[in-house]
Amino acid sequence: MSGFIKGENRQQATMFPERLDDYITEDNSVRVIDVFIDYLDISALGFKTKPENTGRPGYDPSTMLKLYVYGYLNQVQSSRRLEREAQRNVELMWLLGRLAPDFKTIADFRKDNGSGIKKVCKEFVLLCRKLDLLSTTCVAVDGSKFKAVNNSDRAFSKAKIERRLKKLDESIDRYLKEILRADNEDTQEARNTKAHLKSRLDKVEKETKRLKLLQAELLESPDQQISLTDPDSRIMATRGRSSVTVAYNVQSTVDVDSHLILDHDVTNIGNDRAQLSRMAIRAKEILGCDEMDVLADKGYFKGTEILACAEENITAYIPKTDTSGKQGKGLFVRRDFKYIEEDNEYVCPAGERLIFRFRTVERGMTFDKYWSSACTTCNIKDKCTSGTNRRVSRWEHEDILDELDKRMANEPERMATCRSTVEHPFGTIKAWMGHTHFQMKTITHVATEMSLHVLAYNLRRVLNILGPIALKEAIRNV
Repeated sequence: MSGFIKGENRQQATMFPERLDDYITEDNSVRVIDVFIDYLDISALGFKTKPENTGRPGYDPSTMLKLYVYGYLNQVQSSRRLEREAQRNVELMWLLGRLAPDFKTIADFRKDNGSGIKKVCKEFVLLCRKLDLLSTTCVAVDGSKFKAVNNSDRAFSKAKIERRLKKLDESIDRYLKEILRADNEDTQEARNTKAHLKSRLDKVEKETKRLKLLQAELLESPDQQISLTDPDSRIMATRGRSSVTVAYNVQSTVDVDSHLILDHDVTNIGNDRAQLSRMAIRAKEILGCDEMDVLADKGYFKGTEILACAEENITAYIPKTDTSGKQGKGLFVRRDFKYIEEDNEYVCPAGERLIFRFRTVERGMTFDKYWSSACTTCNIKDKCTSGTNRRVSRWEHEDILDELDKRMANEPERMATCRSTVEHPFGTIKAWMGHTHFQMKTITHVATEMSLHVLAYNLRRVLNILGPIALKEAIRNV
């Protein structure tokens, strides 16, 4: 049929064989990977660069790094898939010089070089700083749950085991009653039912014994959890606490202007309350700035964390949370009581003054206590408290939280900036992963895998900002 574009004859010989380089255009991202890995001092990053004198020589760490960076950049994370791609992918043939490591060698490199891979990720961020791609004024911090290689049926908490044991006890009682009922009927059907019930009862009793052994082991765990497949993974609540998953909590600090991930960390703590200052201070060190703003959602609100940021010249923007539950009951909440600084007193919704009573230390923090003697005769007391007096506590560093409230009231758009900044990288990485779990187990190896995801994300982001040719030349000229 004529009129269509035709391909070349597969049997056609050529006088001058084509080079691999002819198949890779100058604006191909694979050339950027090649230049970036060659730019690194692999030995200084902790990779073994001197082969042993005995045995078959191994692959150069640079070669393996190029393979992994290419794989994660193109959503190919499995060692078996990388092995196949190295054998058939023209770009990888060019990048690796036609080398094709087997999947075991590929997997072992990632497993054995976690520290070096994390440093490579950091080196790319420092390179972005040298290229003036990073802001020095504002970052956003957030955490997201990434699934672990651990089925929910093989992860246990104290409450989960107790629920299961209760259901198993109910099943045992039900089976015993049904067996007793079958004993009273001398029929073949009853005998068959009895045999089946005894088999089920035996399985339930074995499961009960297994769970009781796990329960005893769980009580020795600091956080009262056990995961059988990946021992470091934990049961965590997902958005809105409407469901749970066995996961890791990945923290990231993202540059507001470029949306590049400055820093990340993998934790197995299910909440973000104690992460703010650590992540913010690390980001400030990476940026090398004297002052910085940090944006975070209400899950990061904790007085001591905000204080730690302030002490490092980091200005926090976080919405305050009310965890007392009073608002849901229709009662006045803490923000309804106004502090009068010059008098060191509070004014309640009824207009009465809550005066200073005494100072106390709770959970290592110093608080001042305030209340009014007029509560007993107040006509709106039922909307305030069921106790004798409505008491208000003031932390010794409460002024820092008051300043935060003023900032949030004056700049409410900061939270929209936070959401649009920090959720984008997480969504992109999860899409590249195929919305599935990590490939590796234990927090150390999962952190290595996350570093590769972050490196790939940042590389793709800079490729979109500068373009492959400009980035390649910029790296060469650093």
